[in-house]
Amino acid sequence: MLILAVMAAGVLIGYLWLPEKLKKANTWLQLGCTVALVFCMGVLLGRRENLWEELGQFGLWSLLLAVVPMGMSALLVWGMTGLAERRKRRKERK
Repeated sequence: MLILAVMAAGVLIGYLWLPEKLKKANTWLQLGCTVALVFCMGVLLGRRENLWEELGQFGLWSLLLAVVPMGMSALLVWGMTGLAERRKRRKERK
């Protein structure tokens, strides 16, 4: 719940109070924080002694929970992109 509250606060601050001239710097800050987060997660996983054994225990269910949302997201983006392109072409014809 705390994570959602922090995200909501960030959205509000970015939407309401972040000046336009700082948006590019904010983009780079977000990228840097994301890279740091992924790096730290990798370090934490790499330090686990039983990582390979634990990965085998997760099984098919975990694989499905990872692959299905990724596939659905890709399909949604593909579909929405096609829809946007068709609308753009229709506007250009008019």
